[in-house]
Amino acid sequence: MEKEQVIVVGVLLKDADEVAFHYSMEELGRLVDTANGEVISQMVQKMERVRKESYIGRGKLEELKNLVLETEADTVIFNSELTPSQIRNIEAEIDAKIIDRTSLILDIFAMRAKSREGKLQVAYAQYEYLLPRLSGQGSSLSKLGGGIGTRGPGETKLEMDRRLLRLKMHQIKEELAQVEKHRERIREKRKQNGVFRFGLIGYTNAGKSTIFNQLTKAETLEEDQLFATLDPTTRKMKLVNGFEVLLTDTVGFIQDLPTSLVAAFKSTLEESADMDMLLHVVDSSNADYMKHIKTVKDILQALQISDIPVLTLYNKKDKQHPTFIATEANDMETSALQVNFQDEMRERLLEEVKKIWIPYFLTVKASEGTKIAFLKRATYISKMDFDEINETYQIRGYFSGKERL
Repeated sequence: MEKEQVIVVGVLLKDADEVAFHYSMEELGRLVDTANGEVISQMVQKMERVRKESYIGRGKLEELKNLVLETEADTVIFNSELTPSQIRNIEAEIDAKIIDRTSLILDIFAMRAKSREGKLQVAYAQYEYLLPRLSGQGSSLSKLGGGIGTRGPGETKLEMDRRLLRLKMHQIKEELAQVEKHRERIREKRKQNGVFRFGLIGYTNAGKSTIFNQLTKAETLEEDQLFATLDPTTRKMKLVNGFEVLLTDTVGFIQDLPTSLVAAFKSTLEESADMDMLLHVVDSSNADYMKHIKTVKDILQALQISDIPVLTLYNKKDKQHPTFIATEANDMETSALQVNFQDEMRERLLEEVKKIWIPYFLTVKASEGTKIAFLKRATYISKMDFDEINETYQIRGYFSGKERL
């Protein structure tokens, strides 16, 4: 499939962090790659504030117009969210498709969504984004020939009026409410089973899916691309002595995640709220790992789930960045591709379970087979001795505290 030719544009504001800005532009390039585009040129303008009419200055707009003609670019992508009037004004000058960072991320989510809920959430976020951008788009009809920014419900955006769009959004909300009820029932069932739940979270492309696959032998999508995983996946996982826990892989976080997406994916992200412990995967080979950690913490704060215990997994230790320093209190440096990764992780995760669950000691009669079976299923048994004289088992272990032993 031929790649779309893209020019990326960014504005470096006077008081902005220049290193963070350049990293953000680099990340925009990776987003373009994920959306099957190819960055053929980059334009950056230093300004005190963005221009209200066209985001970039008049001179730069003229320069961009010439660059599009010269390179025959299909698309121009801005590294910030543009207002509807800015998009219209830029489109009036430039003969190419004009989209912004938000639209690009929405487009990637539309590509990646596989479950019914994921597709509905993306559709809702796209409609919400498109609603204020419907008027005055007649001039850009000829520029939307498909590709980046037009996937998912975006394909029909120009055929819809606001009334129809709002009706669609209302229908999606009703469908999502049904899906959420179903998800809630599943979560309640898991809680009743008393199984310890680990949730993988982290910045997009930190290596969550690789870790998930290594530990559960599942086959979720593993790619060196942003947002390779969109829909949460839960699998059983055996720790030491065959003790079973649940592990959930979730959507990756990203800086400047569109507000509409955070809102739309709240129920998916809230899957993390029902975890006993979060495994925060950090790519320690990435120079901007500290910013990634902050982004994840900010989103957890926004979702009001920042009080769950966290084990920070500094992944890719074999490729650690020269400036890397471990900063989190409860952490582990590892690499999902090292030979002894699974054994090390299983031992460490069991230690974390023991920190959170409550220790117990019970004497159980040998004849109480049902109770012994329950303890094996719902608790972690660390020691089990048989007393031949009394025909009883002395059982030590850990349990969640929700069950009656």
